[in-house]
Amino acid sequence: MNDNAADVSDHLDDLSEQIDEQLLERQVQRLIEVQTYLRWVFNVFLWLTVGTASIWALRSDIELWIAAFTWAAVRITLVYNRLPMMGLGICVAMTLATLVWQSSIILWGINQRERRSLINQVKSIKEKGKSHLLWRYVCEEKL
Repeated sequence: MNDNAADVSDHLDDLSEQIDEQLLERQVQRLIEVQTYLRWVFNVFLWLTVGTASIWALRSDIELWIAAFTWAAVRITLVYNRLPMMGLGICVAMTLATLVWQSSIILWGINQRERRSLINQVKSIKEKGKSHLLWRYVCEEKL
């Protein structure tokens, strides 16, 4: 009888462990989705602020490019309008970085180092509880 009870207890422990692993995997996946969403929100914000201001500052040069595009005109714009060009460069770089990051996750999945980091982030969100900003999106189970 004791062996039966021990087997049942071991089986329940294994089942509980599997459920915890599945829950953690779901929470890691939700954290990835939240991070992707926040990255795109940040990109939109960057384009609406820095990108718009940069394009506005370059409007006369852009008119010149539309009239007669040459690499010399682009080079002159780069030399004499460094701040707006850096603003556009930041916007383009952040957009490309987000695209590459999201594409690598879609194509190859998450590497082990990043997975451990995400698991640690999920655990810290759980430890902080409902007071953490992301708890509602990552840890709260919706039925």
